[in-house]
Amino acid sequence: LKPFFAQEGHFWRWRRPPRVPRPGSARANAHRHAAMFGQPAGGGLFGGGAPAGGAFGGSGGMFGGGAAAFGGGGLVGQPQIKDPNTNQSAVVPSPPDDGISAIAWSPTANILAASSWDKSVRIWEVSPNGVVPKMAYNHEGPALCCSFSKDGQRLVSGGCDNKVRMKVLATQQEQVIGQHDAPVKEVFCVDEMNMVVSGSWDKTLRFWNCQQPTPIATLNLPERVYSMDVKFPLLVVGCADRHLLVYNLQNIQANPQPYKQGQTALKMQTRTVACFPDKTGYAVGSIEGRVSVAYVEDTSKNFAFKCHRSNEEIFAVNSIDFHPSMGTFSTCGGDGTFVFWDKENRQRLKQFNSCGLPVTAGKFNAVGDMFAYAVSYDWSKGHESNHPSLPKALMIHKVQEAEVKPKPGTNQRTRR
Repeated sequence: LKPFFAQEGHFWRWRRPPRVPRPGSARANAHRHAAMFGQPAGGGLFGGGAPAGGAFGGSGGMFGGGAAAFGGGGLVGQPQIKDPNTNQSAVVPSPPDDGISAIAWSPTANILAASSWDKSVRIWEVSPNGVVPKMAYNHEGPALCCSFSKDGQRLVSGGCDNKVRMKVLATQQEQVIGQHDAPVKEVFCVDEMNMVVSGSWDKTLRFWNCQQPTPIATLNLPERVYSMDVKFPLLVVGCADRHLLVYNLQNIQANPQPYKQGQTALKMQTRTVACFPDKTGYAVGSIEGRVSVAYVEDTSKNFAFKCHRSNEEIFAVNSIDFHPSMGTFSTCGGDGTFVFWDKENRQRLKQFNSCGLPVTAGKFNAVGDMFAYAVSYDWSKGHESNHPSLPKALMIHKVQEAEVKPKPGTNQRTRR
């Protein structure tokens, strides 16, 4: 694989996109909607003429801040803000008011959820008529993760209030189903076990049955949980100090020890992990702009490659997600880009325009024809660089088959 942006120069050099209608205008909304869904907007992003701001009470504008949210100028010392929608994606209305930590799609419908540092977890419905805010709820601290149940009826989330919460979409009932001793970094519904599993900075995995406040089981980990993914029965946990643990959930009650345990093949801190759809392995992304592709059994097929780098800087790989049917995958980086990759043939399939700010999360929907991605500050330069005027945007790209379909016949070894 070629090093990311090997011939592109420094990523902060903004590239002028094709001429499009002014961001925030009705024409721009209709243009982006038609580009994504292939038909007129018919009522705008809210489908039925819902008031701007919708369920979350935002204030007009494509990104909840009015048409001038990305205008030039501003107060002295403020960063110059440009529209992050450089790929002409559909814009999700009423985004969070702070950085977006995670996003999730329902497995049964085009229902999208996002957790945020503003303490909220928000839910939208995506249809041919547009993207409509449906509901929201709050943690008592920044929300760090969210995930749907297999039937799409429940959403679980965790955050810096150390709590695991569950929202029932049909009734909008909400309850606290678990408690950790430190922030909850990851949470997943494991419907095959009728449980919810959560990973925390308190160095534990805890299993909850949603019926009692105490965990059914607690597994001690060598370090804090930084990332986690589940494709039953495969559970992969990435911890601080590059620790990585692989569990077989089918045997975990009889044998709670990890099936495999060690450190990642990468040299720097783990940022994200994602399981293969066929459950034979996983991918790990780190803060050094590198991805490791690893197999649980046939380790001879393991490899690593560089990405999300420019000639001058190296950026974190913030998120990895696999296409549900093609086996290809996406990476989202601190350089402001998202890229589609083919792991079988070890090549880049599609590189998208830089959004000008970090892409903090990205997920394919259950069918694989839409890719949602979040653009917001990723804390890589500390709290002093988290300016309130920076965009917090959630967008949806309509996936073309050629962008995610593997391209055989070009299998070449990738240099580490």
